[in-house]
Amino acid sequence: MSAFPIVSGPILLTVTLEQGAGFAARAAEGTLLAVLAILAFSIVYAWAAQRFGMALSMLSALLAWGVAVAGLKALPLPVEACFVLVVLALLVSPRLFPPLRSGDAISGLSAARPAGGAAASDLPWRMLAGAALVLAVSYGAAAIGARLSGFFAMFPVMSTVLVGFSHVRSGRAFAVALLRGMVYGYFAFATFCLVLSLQLRDGSVATAFAAAFACALAVQLAVKRLMAPAAPVRPAVVK
Repeated sequence: MSAFPIVSGPILLTVTLEQGAGFAARAAEGTLLAVLAILAFSIVYAWAAQRFGMALSMLSALLAWGVAVAGLKALPLPVEACFVLVVLALLVSPRLFPPLRSGDAISGLSAARPAGGAAASDLPWRMLAGAALVLAVSYGAAAIGARLSGFFAMFPVMSTVLVGFSHVRSGRAFAVALLRGMVYGYFAFATFCLVLSLQLRDGSVATAFAAAFACALAVQLAVKRLMAPAAPVRPAVVK
């Protein structure tokens, strides 16, 4: 689900309608580059969780996100160069996560089903946090500018809630595996931002968002297919 702009999509649409397509195109550039900040958030959380609990790990990750945004927001790169940089980072970042320790193996239904109905209990918090971010960025877009609006559209609000609840209820290994898995969805998300930024410069708003979603879906299906494990080869039975 990290492949789809569940929060940033509504923010960029609202910004487009309120500030214009040119403003939103520049905001989408910032959102694309902010994927690098999200990767910093994820990797720092994964390493911090090796030693600390959820609270300190989350604080460390959010500080890493802030430092990354502060360094990236002034990076004078065109959107195409931003896309190449993000793709390269996505290819490298899975290697930067800490390896699973011997006692951290997670598999099967135990990894897919957090204990105690945690999947449902954090849903209201995710909805509230997402709505608050949409309203805050949309309201303050004119004041903070297009590029910074794009960065804040990619604030790790869903990751914060989802990973925090997962860490507390299902353990550190589950939270780290969740963050590692989300990385592969960011290929499609980066595609969405690239297409949206380019299309908003020339095409209509409806066409731009439709094309961005269609391209993101195509990339996500391709990534999912490439990641699918190969079917085991059964030995031939000699009769």
